[in-house]
Amino acid sequence: MMNLINKFLIRHSKSVPLKALFIFILLIVCSTVFAQQPISVSKGAFPLEIGKQIEVLLDTFNMYNSSNIVFQNSFKQNNKSVAVFIRSGNNVWIRFSAKNLGVDPDLFLSVKYSNISNLWLYEKDSLNKLHLLTHTGNSQNFYSREDRNVDFNFHLFIPKGDEKNYYLNIKSAHPLELPLVLNSYDTLNENSFEQNLIIGIYCGIIISILLYNLFLFFATKDRSYLIYVAYLLFLGIAQITFSGWAFKFFWPSYPTINSFIVVCTSSLAGITGIAFAKSFLNTGYYSPRLNKFLTFLVFLYCIAIILSFTSFSFMGYAILNYGSLIGGITLLYLSIIIFRKGYRPAYFYFLAWSFFLLAIIIFVLRNLSILPTNNFTRSVLYFGSAIEAILLSIALADRINQLRKEKDLSQAEALRVSGENQQLITEQNIMLEQKVTERTEELQLTNSQLNNALDNLKDAQTQLVEAEKMASLGQLTAGIAHEINNPINFVKSNIKPLRLDINDLFEVINNYSKLHLADSQTIPKQLQQMEEMKTQMDLGFIKTEINHLIKGIEDGAERTAEIVRGLRTFSRLDESELKTVNIHEGIDSTIVLLRNSSPHYIEIIRDYKANGNIECYPGKINQVFMNIINNGLQAIKGKAERGEKETIFINTFDTDNNIIKISIRDSGIGMTEEVKHKIFEPFFTTKDVGEGTGLGMAIVFKIIEEHKGKIEVISEPGKGAEFILTLPYIHPID
Repeated sequence: MMNLINKFLIRHSKSVPLKALFIFILLIVCSTVFAQQPISVSKGAFPLEIGKQIEVLLDTFNMYNSSNIVFQNSFKQNNKSVAVFIRSGNNVWIRFSAKNLGVDPDLFLSVKYSNISNLWLYEKDSLNKLHLLTHTGNSQNFYSREDRNVDFNFHLFIPKGDEKNYYLNIKSAHPLELPLVLNSYDTLNENSFEQNLIIGIYCGIIISILLYNLFLFFATKDRSYLIYVAYLLFLGIAQITFSGWAFKFFWPSYPTINSFIVVCTSSLAGITGIAFAKSFLNTGYYSPRLNKFLTFLVFLYCIAIILSFTSFSFMGYAILNYGSLIGGITLLYLSIIIFRKGYRPAYFYFLAWSFFLLAIIIFVLRNLSILPTNNFTRSVLYFGSAIEAILLSIALADRINQLRKEKDLSQAEALRVSGENQQLITEQNIMLEQKVTERTEELQLTNSQLNNALDNLKDAQTQLVEAEKMASLGQLTAGIAHEINNPINFVKSNIKPLRLDINDLFEVINNYSKLHLADSQTIPKQLQQMEEMKTQMDLGFIKTEINHLIKGIEDGAERTAEIVRGLRTFSRLDESELKTVNIHEGIDSTIVLLRNSSPHYIEIIRDYKANGNIECYPGKINQVFMNIINNGLQAIKGKAERGEKETIFINTFDTDNNIIKISIRDSGIGMTEEVKHKIFEPFFTTKDVGEGTGLGMAIVFKIIEEHKGKIEVISEPGKGAEFILTLPYIHPID
């Protein structure tokens, strides 16, 4: 037909008046052909559902506005009582006509769905122009509405007998559900009262159950109650958010929250619901695989929450819808299989979810126009969630009773077992007492043997220490005897020639004494004889020899005195208590006493840089020097190949914190790592059997430890050994 119209216009294009007349006639014909049947409003018809009497146009690409929508014939008759658009970001045009057949002109169009971003209601005049009557939606401040109900109510003024055409433009970021109802003023108020009553009862039930279970949580400390309280909280918030009541009472001045709050609260309800199911049904034990799947659903809910804050909120709605559907079926299936495994609480859980799913099914059937739209079908989700909450609360209480019964049974069983155990313990105590008596006797015998062994060990230890001391004393005595024997022999060998020289002098003196008794004639002759005797004796040589012999005796005596002083300094028999002494004197006295043990090819070099006056036990410190220097001498003697000059280098120096360090380094055979780690162990020695007790270095370590110092050993095979002693100048007080 359009082709015929186009050909007609082309043929008569030069005739402008004719063309305009044709278009005008065509518009009249079209408006007549496509005229919509009006909704008849008569007495007793309220509330009047008009879902099946409206025409709907989905403006997917936002092509139409109030100027051109009246010329569009793409509207389709809605065949459902409630138009539903499951996608987000909808732009929907609805048109309808209403004719007043004798009722009050003040009529109200109610859109009983609160989660709509923007609504524009237009009235068409006789010139096919639209006039805006009202603009509202939850993207605006709640208090800017003319009507303060959570649903959207539009005032329509249609005089009796008149017919008016209306266009309703709906744009929303959320999925849409459009139950449209015409109301009178009275039915509008009645409906509002019923809504308030239903939501009030629902909130009262949820709050009561929440507080009851919160009390039970504080009483039992059962974690399941706390999770259930969180689920009830978010479930209630999600319901009143979806119904618009939360917007009215909690954030009326912040409409931006409505863009994401439905997905957030519903997802949180889903998350806490799954958490409660996992805890209550013990899914980790009864069904580990489905338990992991529930965790995956929680992850999806979290993604939905994140997406609700972005431009992809429509994906958040999709995840929420499909996740809730799959999650509900999964939890229902889980409760069945867990109940079959003998877990009684799963039965109540199954009943609770069955009621809630039944409510969802009724809600969906209403949207599909299979069930009528009324207050029950509109509020069925409230009833379903309330019954679910009550049954789950009963399930928790039943579980408490079940646990109490199990506890009573376990206590009775425990008492029975305790009685048997008590009898068994009594019998075992008798046997145990016998065994304890026998064991005590054995322990007493063993203890006596151990005491004897300990006494023997102490005696052996004392003997070994004494043997070490005697060995050191014997070596020291041999050295002292040799040292003293040299000057004594020197003195002794000088005594005989000194006696002969003195006898010669006495003989000369006696001859001079005889001159006093001789007469004057014989004196010259006797003097001549005496001169001959003096010449024969070589009196000048005798005088020189006597001085030399006396000097030798004097040196021997001084050498003996030096040895005695060194022995006294070393032994410190008069200084066995803690006192301040010069440590260099102790080193020197030790070297004097070991001089006999030191071969001629060993040179002892001393470099004293420290102050040296330390507080110590002098005799014990000298014993340390004796053992270390003597070991150094033996290490040099034990070398297979010796140099012309072997050395023992003794160095002292001060460090910070009032500490003195003494280094004794020899050029001996050195030690392996194994020997170095064992050198301070009692009875460890590298000497042949009979040459050492193995206690010398152990005694050294004990003495240094007693002085609150430490000893370090640096040695390698073939490179000698160095002992570094670290001692405090002031002996610490324990």
